[in-house]
Amino acid sequence: MITLLHPWLLLLLPLPLLVYFALPEFKQKALAYRIPFFELAAKASEAPVANGSQVHAKPKVDLVFATLIWFCCVIAIAHPIKLGAVKHQDVITRDIMLAIDLSGSMAEQDFESSNGDIINRLDAVTNVVSEFINARENDRIGLIVFGTRAYLQVPFTQDLKMAERVLRDASVAMAGPHTAIGDAIGLALKLFEESQVTEKTLILLTDGADTGSRMSPLNAAHIAKSDGLKIFTIGIGNENGEGQYKVDFDTLAEIANITDGEFYRATNQDTLQNVYQEIDKVAAVKSKQPQARKQTSIVHIPLAIALLVYLIALLKSVITIRKAYV
Repeated sequence: MITLLHPWLLLLLPLPLLVYFALPEFKQKALAYRIPFFELAAKASEAPVANGSQVHAKPKVDLVFATLIWFCCVIAIAHPIKLGAVKHQDVITRDIMLAIDLSGSMAEQDFESSNGDIINRLDAVTNVVSEFINARENDRIGLIVFGTRAYLQVPFTQDLKMAERVLRDASVAMAGPHTAIGDAIGLALKLFEESQVTEKTLILLTDGADTGSRMSPLNAAHIAKSDGLKIFTIGIGNENGEGQYKVDFDTLAEIANITDGEFYRATNQDTLQNVYQEIDKVAAVKSKQPQARKQTSIVHIPLAIALLVYLIALLKSVITIRKAYV
């Protein structure tokens, strides 16, 4: 497809006509002899006919040449371009922060893997979350790990391989033995302050109850709601345990309800994988991807045509002058 970058410059096309009709006719006074039957008199006297003794009207072909040259020059300054095939540009649709519990209870060997083996909770979470990270296309991923305190491991990034590598390097109790759910949400809120996208999602996974956060989980959830942050909570572990080993499903469900998110329970690796797939569907964002086309300038084509027409007109003039003197 060929189009013009500055099509409004086509308004210059009728400019020569406007100049022709608007400007007064050029007149020049000069001495001259008016001789009737000039050509007969010149032949009778065998006098040579000097330049200027005859005035010929401009041939119509010269007018055609001039029109073509002017048209090509105007097209050239309007900047014609050739558009290539439409290409879709990637656009960041949402920011997803993953908050993973690394408290001491994540070492419990009570999760069944896809092949039937019994593995600890952290290994099961790592396997599923790694697949979730790799499935991202137009999202940015961030990673928070929390135990006694919450720590940022990966700021928002589209470097998915790096995010997955950092996740697999995480170990149980590296952030402390306890569970600070409220602090993890608070840290996520601070990180989302610099996010420029409208769709903000926090996926929080824990196998325990909050045991001493500086900000209570429910207060953090209310702040998240006012900031437009959706929180999807996932509870794993034993709800009949004691202390930090007892997962607080009620609080996790309330956090999700306050922030218009969803709460899920996961009992093995397969159900955990299904949870992340469900979150991906629920939190999906439909957005129009901007379209781009490669633009190739073809200004040289009208300029080349104008030059070719000029050379033809010049050649014609030279031939005409030579014939007049033969």
